[in-house]
Amino acid sequence: MASGSCLTLAITQPCVSLSPSFSPHSKPANPNPNPNPNQFLLSHSSFSSFAPSSSLALRSNQTLLSHPRSKRQSLANAPNFHVVASAKLEPLKVMISGAPASGKGTQCQIITQKYGLVHIAAGDLLRAEVAAASENGKRAKEFMEKGQLVPDEIVVMMVKERLLQPDSQEKGWLLDGYPRSSSQAAALEDFGIRPDLFILLEVPEEILVERVVGRRLDPVTGKIYHLKYSPPESQEIASRLTQRFDDTEEKVKLRLRTHNQNVEAVLSLYKDITVKISIT
Repeated sequence: MASGSCLTLAITQPCVSLSPSFSPHSKPANPNPNPNPNQFLLSHSSFSSFAPSSSLALRSNQTLLSHPRSKRQSLANAPNFHVVASAKLEPLKVMISGAPASGKGTQCQIITQKYGLVHIAAGDLLRAEVAAASENGKRAKEFMEKGQLVPDEIVVMMVKERLLQPDSQEKGWLLDGYPRSSSQAAALEDFGIRPDLFILLEVPEEILVERVVGRRLDPVTGKIYHLKYSPPESQEIASRLTQRFDDTEEKVKLRLRTHNQNVEAVLSLYKDITVKISIT
């Protein structure tokens, strides 16, 4: 998938947005008989894609929107995923995960703009806390200056405090690339922080390797190029391009292996609210 493609998240029929802003007592248009009053089956709802073909297809003929106390049920003609949203009047809370070069950054920008969510990336948050010399930032800096990983408990506290700030509470949030382990996810759960939706971008390894290995940086302008998909405009620019030391096939495969192991651990906590998007 080209880097400029977009992830469209919209339930088009009936007119319902991703934000879980409907009442547990509301009735969908053209309701199907359903013996369980806690469930709402929206027939012909869909996550839709638009031309051109570079857009990411997300389509479900039947989407199950369930009350938090209801049990998830399989639908006869459903695809390989269900979208489950709690029927409560609260801002949307989303987590998104994707391997290096999966296009996650682009999708985060689109989702954030479309739904007005607060975009929170743990790496950016860590750097901001250190720069602001906050209490958590000072603790993190001690480890960073020693070349050590910042302990989970420090990062989790940073994330928790950011998610509880007024803008996140009022607008909803998109947590980018975090949690990365089951212990981080469990720590957020202990603080009562749980998303309505966990989006996982799945891209074949060979595509990811090709994207990473072909990346180049212009040290003068800071622009990122790709030798195949976004080549430099001139030979002058091409001659000065550099490659990151870890953008090699061997290193990217190692990073992908680590990412996949971490994702599997996290999914065990969010399997009931996970949407896996396969990109080929």
